[in-house]
Amino acid sequence: MTTFIQLHLLTAYAPANLNRDDSGRPKTAYMGGVERLRVSSQSLKRAWRVSETFEDAMDGYIGKRTRRIGVDYVFRPMTSAGIAEKTAKAAAEKIAAQFGKVKNDKNAPVEKNLEIEQIVHVSQHEIDLIKSLVATLIAENREPTDNEVKLLRKEKRSVDMAMFGRMLASSPEFNVEAACQVSHALGVSAVTIESDFFTAVDDLNNKEEDAGSGHLGEQGFASALFYTYICISRDLLVENLGGDEELAKRAIAALTETALTVSPTGKQNSFASRAYATYALAERGNRQPRSLAAAFFQPIRDPDQIAAAIACLKQQRDSFDRVYGDCTDDHNELNVQKGEGSLAELLAFVSQ
Repeated sequence: MTTFIQLHLLTAYAPANLNRDDSGRPKTAYMGGVERLRVSSQSLKRAWRVSETFEDAMDGYIGKRTRRIGVDYVFRPMTSAGIAEKTAKAAAEKIAAQFGKVKNDKNAPVEKNLEIEQIVHVSQHEIDLIKSLVATLIAENREPTDNEVKLLRKEKRSVDMAMFGRMLASSPEFNVEAACQVSHALGVSAVTIESDFFTAVDDLNNKEEDAGSGHLGEQGFASALFYTYICISRDLLVENLGGDEELAKRAIAALTETALTVSPTGKQNSFASRAYATYALAERGNRQPRSLAAAFFQPIRDPDQIAAAIACLKQQRDSFDRVYGDCTDDHNELNVQKGEGSLAELLAFVSQ
């Protein structure tokens, strides 16, 4: 049976605009009849994947998400080495086409038309293969053969690809099913979005003609205690990593630590709303996973919001267990408010 690792996190963010919509307003969602502050799972995963915490732990096992395979890995290295632009362009088109449809805009610059239409996840192993082939092409001053450009690989997948998946419409045999699912982080209480009216002062304005500010602006912000749910299929992760159990354990521990300690980057220079998780519940078991979001359909209104949210989360877990039987085999907790548990113990638990 499949083993699942489930993480339930409560993270308190001071006023901020961590993840905004197309109008610049903090993202929200309605739940339990009230508006809640929201951070999208895409924003969370991006912040985690490119963080120093995750990269340091998984150095050498992280790939890239890009449309610029043909530009940065092929065309520029070849032209910089003195290869004719025509040859470099043909090589870049052939290699990039293996990962997606290459753009074709007659009015666009050369490099723009060497990008592929959609961002694609490329493993570090595939990047190394591209670089090795390009080195050969430079040394021999030629284009690649049809056989040489077949660079997509199922083996030696990067950890981030194994966790978050890959979809290639043109080459579905190289798709990767994500072993990790991440919920949108939702505030446990109702929220009111406020507006921050700000000004920028011109340091060289001597006020002889204009005593006003150099710029006026407005941005939305809000504060919330967020609930985030993460579910990792341990068996699928091991399968995606070619059966490497030790690498899978390292990856689970790295993602757990990152999720607890890394904040989304939106507007951080303006608000410095960086936060560690105040409470974390890690669960391990073989039964069908379940979120504990139902604990917060009734918005928290208690002045001691963190304690109330933790109590609601535990009550929801216990209620599921009473009705369905034990939903998990074992669990471990970290509670900053009470000074109970530790990050080291939690990481040891999830990586067993």
